[in-house]
Amino acid sequence: MPKGIPETVPDDGLTTRQRRNQPVLAVHTGPGKGKSTAAFGMALRAWNQGFDVAVFQFVKSAKWKVGEEAAFRTLGRLHDETGAGGAVEWHKMGEGWSWTRKQGSEEDHAAAALSGWQEIARRLDAEQHRFYVLDEFTYPLKWGWVDVREVVGTLQRRPGNQHVVITGRDAPADLLEAADLVTEMTKVKHPMDAGRKGQRGIEW
Repeated sequence: MPKGIPETVPDDGLTTRQRRNQPVLAVHTGPGKGKSTAAFGMALRAWNQGFDVAVFQFVKSAKWKVGEEAAFRTLGRLHDETGAGGAVEWHKMGEGWSWTRKQGSEEDHAAAALSGWQEIARRLDAEQHRFYVLDEFTYPLKWGWVDVREVVGTLQRRPGNQHVVITGRDAPADLLEAADLVTEMTKVKHPMDAGRKGQRGIEW
């Protein structure tokens, strides 16, 4: 797709503008590093366009301080104070979803993941946000905590122009089929292969 121009134009009856403004469902999967990082980069572009951004993290511990979270919370405050960019919400399952007011535990992770998805589905139906990052959401799908067919159906019939990016390894086939954009991260080399631990500015 050189210079952003598609190689073929579908005979779908849509104008170029209509086709360009269709909502995107993106999936970042595979064993390589960078799936979440790429999703947050897309969210940064969305924020710059004034889109309302919502991030839902499904697996990372609440104790894990993600650098992007700190940056996006700062951008959210900047929007609130100056009107620059878009609004930002950031939710982590390990903290207990804010709408349930519960702390997560090993025993109720599955229920917490389902609660998170149900809240996202409600927000999609209400067109509450313009850009969603469902970080590491492939894992609750893989483990059977959330029904893949229900997720795909909800995403396919979401109203308006809501973009959704889902990250995580082993994305299910039905989700890949439904997605507009699929990127597989393949590891070629990693510092940990040489015994080096993660470091600030790279992993967090």
